[in-house]
Parts: sequence; C-alpha cells; structure tokens
Amino acid sequence: MEEKNTYIKSLLKIFAKNPFEALNYKQVASRMGAFDKGSRKMIADAILSLAEEKILVEERKGKYKIDPKYINDDLLPQNYVVGTIDMKQTGKAYVIPNNETMEDIMISANNTRHALHGDTVKVLLFPARRMHKQEGQVVEIIQRAKTRFVGRIQLQNNFAFLIPDNKSMAVDIFIPLENLCNARNGDKALVEMTEWPKHLNNPVGKVVQVLGKPGDNNVEMQSILAEFDFPLSFPKEVEKAAEKISTTIADEEIAKRKDFRSITTFTIDPADAKDFDDALSFRKLDNGNYEVGVHIADVSHYVVENGTIDHEAYNRGTSVYLVDRTIPMLPERLCNGVCSLRPNEEKLCFSAVFEMNNDAVVINKWFGKTIINSDRRFSYEEAQAVIETGQGDLSEEILKLNALATILREQRYKDGAINFETKEVKFILDDNAKPIGVYTKEAKEANFLIEEFMLLANKSVAEHIGKVKDRKKARTFVYRVHDEPNPEKLGTFVQFVAKLGYKIKTTSRKSLADSFNKLFIDIEGKGEQNMIDSIAIRTMSKAYYSTDNIGHYGLGFSYYTHFTSPIRRYPDLMVHRLLYSYLNDASSANADFYEEQCKHSSLMERKAAEAERTSIKYKQAEFLSDKIGQVFPALISGVSKWGIYAEIEENKCEGMIALGTLQDDYYYLDEDNYQVIGRRYGRQYKLGDSIKIKVLRVDMEKKQMDFAMVEPDDEPTTTYTPKTEKKKTTKPKSKATKGKKAATKAKKNSKKKNK
Repeated sequence: MEEKNTYIKSLLKIFAKNPFEALNYKQVASRMGAFDKGSRKMIADAILSLAEEKILVEERKGKYKIDPKYINDDLLPQNYVVGTIDMKQTGKAYVIPNNETMEDIMISANNTRHALHGDTVKVLLFPARRMHKQEGQVVEIIQRAKTRFVGRIQLQNNFAFLIPDNKSMAVDIFIPLENLCNARNGDKALVEMTEWPKHLNNPVGKVVQVLGKPGDNNVEMQSILAEFDFPLSFPKEVEKAAEKISTTIADEEIAKRKDFRSITTFTIDPADAKDFDDALSFRKLDNGNYEVGVHIADVSHYVVENGTIDHEAYNRGTSVYLVDRTIPMLPERLCNGVCSLRPNEEKLCFSAVFEMNNDAVVINKWFGKTIINSDRRFSYEEAQAVIETGQGDLSEEILKLNALATILREQRYKDGAINFETKEVKFILDDNAKPIGVYTKEAKEANFLIEEFMLLANKSVAEHIGKVKDRKKARTFVYRVHDEPNPEKLGTFVQFVAKLGYKIKTTSRKSLADSFNKLFIDIEGKGEQNMIDSIAIRTMSKAYYSTDNIGHYGLGFSYYTHFTSPIRRYPDLMVHRLLYSYLNDASSANADFYEEQCKHSSLMERKAAEAERTSIKYKQAEFLSDKIGQVFPALISGVSKWGIYAEIEENKCEGMIALGTLQDDYYYLDEDNYQVIGRRYGRQYKLGDSIKIKVLRVDMEKKQMDFAMVEPDDEPTTTYTPKTEKKKTTKPKSKATKGKKAATKAKKNSKKKNK
C-alpha cells in the first residue's frame, strides 16, 4: 500500500510541477522514465482513477491537469513553497505558506510575476541569509483569487484604465476602447481581467457592468458588493422558482409534525428585521418544570437540495448586511414571506425542545419537525422594556425565560467561555441614505435571552449527532469550530497588555478565559479598548465550518454547530438536512462533499464580514465629509511610524494624524511601548490618551479620514530629560515665535551658502 502511495505521489509531482500544462498518460510516463507497455498501462489507469477522485481534471480528451487545491508542499521540491500572496500598495508582497509552521516569505515588487492579492502561488525560495527574512520569487500563479475588480474609469484618447478601489490591487487595468461598454470617464465600473501578457506591465480587461457615478449611495453600495463578488440581483430563473412555491400547508404535512400552535410562542428581533428565522415557545409543565421550544424556520422543506434556489443560496453562502441594506441569501418571497415566522401565521419549523427545571438544568430534549403560530412579534427594545419594568405582553413568560437565560449565561462563563462582545456601529440615515448620526448599539438582557437559547439549541444539536462513545461510528456533520490560540500570538498579546498595565494568566484554559473576561471589563470605555479588542480577536483563531470537530474554544463547547439561521446562513440549511436524515436513521453522509461545502461557506462568510466593514468605513467617511475643520474630543486608538490613529469619542469615526503634521517637534515611533515621542522635547502620545482633533480632509474613494492635532492654547509641554536630571516644563511657543525663529535660521543658512 505504501509503495502504491509513493507511486501516486511521484505521478502527482509531475502535474504539480506543470500546473498549467495538460498532459496525457504518454507524456507523464516519459517524464517518469516509464517506457514499457506495462508501466504505461499502470500510469493510464492511475490517471483515470485520480480523475474520478477529482484530483485531476480532464482539460480536453485524454489530457489532464491537477486541481490547484491539491498542490501542496509535499508534491514540490524542497526549495519551492505554495501559499497565498498578500500584496502591498508599494507593489512588494508577502506569501503566506500553506504550511503553517513556515514564516511568511517576502517578495520584492520585481519578483511577483503578475500575481495579485489573494492568489495561490508557487514560490522559489532564495538561499536563506542570517538575520534576514526569508525571500523568494513567484514562479507560477496556481489560482487567481479573483478576476473581477471595481474601480473608476479613467479615459485617455485611444484607451482607458480602471483605477481599482481596492488598495491591495497594486496595478491599474488597461481597457481597449472597444471593451468600454459605454462606460464614461469617471464612472464606477465592474471590470473583468481577461489576460496579462508577459510583456505588459498592466493586465488587460473589459467592462462587465457600468455601476454609475461615484458618490451616489446606491452606486457605492453596489460597488462594495461587486468588489467582494456578491451578485447584485437574483437570476430570473431563481425568482421564478421562488414564485412557484406554494404557501398552503397540506393537512398531510401537518399530520407528520408536532403541533405547537396552541402553545405561547413569540419572536424577538431587531426593530427593522423582516426575516424572522427563530421563535421561542414557553409553557409550565404539570411537574413544575418548564418546556422551552427553540423553533427555527424549516427552510429545507421549501428549498429542495440541488434545485435552482439551492444552487444560488450555496453560491452566496450567506446574507450580507451593509449599512443601508440587506442582500439576502434567499429570494425575498422566501426570506421575508414564506419562511419568515411572522405573527398570527401558521409556519413550518424544525425545532429543538427542552424540558428545564428552575435551575436551567436540561432534563429532556427533543428534535424534530413542528408547526407553530407565533402570538407576538417583539423588537429587542420592547422585550427589554418588559424585562426592566416587569410589565407588558407575555411578561410572565419573558421574565422566566430571562431568569433561565441568565443562569445559562453565568454557567457558560464559569465553564470557560470568553466574552468577545463588540459594540456595533450604527447609523441614522436620512431619506437619501446619508448618515446624519452615528451611535453604538449595545447588547442588553433581551439580546442575551435570545443568544443563550440559540446557543443551547446549537450545542445540543451538535452533541446529539457528534457525541458518540465510538468515534468510528460518528456520522458526518457540519460543525462550527474554533481552535485554540496560536501560542506565539498569545505570548505577544500577553506582553502587549502587560505594558499597558493588564495581566493575563495562561496557566490553564480556565485561567486564560477568566483573564480575558476581566480584561474586557477593565478596558471598558478606555482609549485602548478598541485596539485591545481588535488585537485580542486577531490573537484568537478564526471560527469556521468543518466536518472535523475540534470544539469551539471561545464558547467553551466541545460540540457546536449552526442550526438557528437557515434563512441567512447556508451551513444551517446543511445542518437541517443532515439532522433530519439522521433522525430518520440514514447512513452517514459523504464527508469530502460536505467538507468542500464547509470551506466555501467559511470563505463567503469572511467576504460578507469584509463587505460590511467596508460599508461602515464608507459611511463614517461620508458622515465626516461635511465636518471639515470641526474639532472633536478623541482617544488615541493606535500608533504607527506614519502617524497616530484617533477615534472620535461621540461617533466612533477613526482617522490618522500624520506625524509630519505635528509642528512642535519631530516624532518617532516607540513600538515597544505603543507611543510616539518627540525627539527634542520628549512629548509622548500613547495608546489611550485623550486628545482633541480637527477633521482635516476626507477621501471618500479611499474611505480614509485625516485629522490634525488640536492643542490647548496654554497647555505646558513636558520636555524630555535624562533620568539624572529633573524634568522641567516649558510653555509651547506660539506660531508667530516659531515663524520668526524659522525665518532667522533660513537667513543665516542663506548667508553661509553665499560665503
């Protein structure tokens, strides 16, 4: 068996070395030095077998290429590495190797070989030099991350260019006039990169869609979606398929389900929500315990696997939430109508039902298909008012559920969950979607109530399928997993917060979780909060979907999945289908098939999060665009060799104060202590300091905000002196005094030159 694996590996190495060349079995045999009839037959059979496994792809009759995702370091010589390229604006890049044990490889601008940000590339490693970062050269682009780009059309006499919006795209795209598709100078457009000849510095492309004029809200939001490869509308055939779905629930279908229509049921969602995919039912049982039903829209009943709607939902992977709109995963008729758990309507659900005692201990649980009729739709604000006042519709049910959720939450943190709560930036928009106000949305008890019961359902479903004594009998399932933090990253973070006066204990998983939770409480409202929050999240591994269950580190769960939002997340739809099949004694599903779907879903989730952040950044820039010259209190949120990052306290907009604009001294970065220091007077600006800033300029295209430091008129400046001397304060010089001194100095220099 081992001999056979070695033989297959040798064969695959031929394809890996030549990823763009389609080879037949004779060419492969020749390169392997196999010339006899028997060996050639073996190679031909092996190629057919690998093609059946989708490792090799038949490019044309009898000629094959390797699927790029199967190229790894084992198939390449030792001085070659496969990885993902991280392109910088300067044109230089870093390659992040697929082999996680290797450090990033630096690629100079003239060695990138037309690679673009995110591409999978093969790199030739240069001989290592002591005390220098490993360098290399891109020798092949194995797979393009994307070929469509959004930007502004710049028209010349005989050709045009697309100036990309994405800062990671280091080159403009050349467009022949015949490929402009009526785009005009200055238009925002979506352009497909068609080729990149070796002798050209720029790729060649064609306009796929003219989006409109920059600055128009609809154009800018569509540009963000197009940049992250999300479709701007549903295909007609998908809309037609959605229209054909019947809303009538047949008696035979109801007979198959557990009936919850007579039991008190309600939804709690954001005030502006239209898709209600979860509801809670509640009743007190005769034995004194409580029955809590977590009812989830039964999307799998309406969206047939491998059907037209299903393919579109899979491609999208998730709903996308921009500042002013939601781009749904499912057509509106389904997500806001047929599947949405609207009040006073009979709806089909897939439910997790729990019997709990007064201490929130789960006595019994049941999973299955149900029918409900929601009695009331609450917004989070309405439910919160009931919790705070003890009065209002369904107050008895909500108060008891809140008491149970509070116990569940406290127990979760005792068991080692980490409280990664981030505040959401929200905008008040006028009728034209222009932001006229910014605020942060904080989660309260009503949010936690829903969160805890959704977590309970997700965890319980995962345990029901995955928690088996014999791992060999475990069935294929889709888990939401979160790995332990990288020890090196964690060590760096511990040192970072220690310099700011915070302590992290890493002696055990429990002590680490407790330390993180205490840290998040201690930094609440302080200048360093945002930076510590963001670095803490980056220190942690990213959560993703997988058939390989490694548990969820952040939540402290050994088993966890996503079951509760199939209207807006494709993995939840996968979970519903698998759970239902296993409840009906089906055999284990194909793991490879579902693992591929998990990888795609994780990728689309990351893209959706990036699109949302980009839309927030754009709206923050737009909010400040008419406030040039205005002064705001701010907190220093970060420092770099280029400048000081400051976040305005009242609206959370972040901009940069370039070090060159600080006129009172020449400042340099003290990276170890997260501050900048003036060389002459020693003034320090450090992370978390309160300052005042003036809005200097706003670049809407780049979504960047530039600030200037505002000094109090008579605030003394502390000058730096060695420890052996005493510190003294000097009054800052006025602009007039500075001007006179500069003029005198210039005059003296001029005289010296003339001499």
